[in-house]
Amino acid sequence: MKRLLPAVALFAALSLPAAAQCVMCYRTAAAQNHARANVLDMGILILGAPPVVILAGFIAYVFKRGAAHDRELAAMDRH
Repeated sequence: MKRLLPAVALFAALSLPAAAQCVMCYRTAAAQNHARANVLDMGILILGAPPVVILAGFIAYVFKRGAAHDRELAAMDRH
């Protein structure tokens, strides 16, 4: 799990310049002033946060469950 952390940090750092805009959002933001475009960016990021958190929770659950299963199998092999 600790090996995965640098990769996640790298992907997060590389995605920062993208500013979370699709083409339609980009054109909408371009038609507005800079402050409103930043608000639109933040809104897009906020709407994207719940699916990311849910996915991260599911992945953590799967890894934790897999580790518990591995320990269980190892204990059975010792007996």
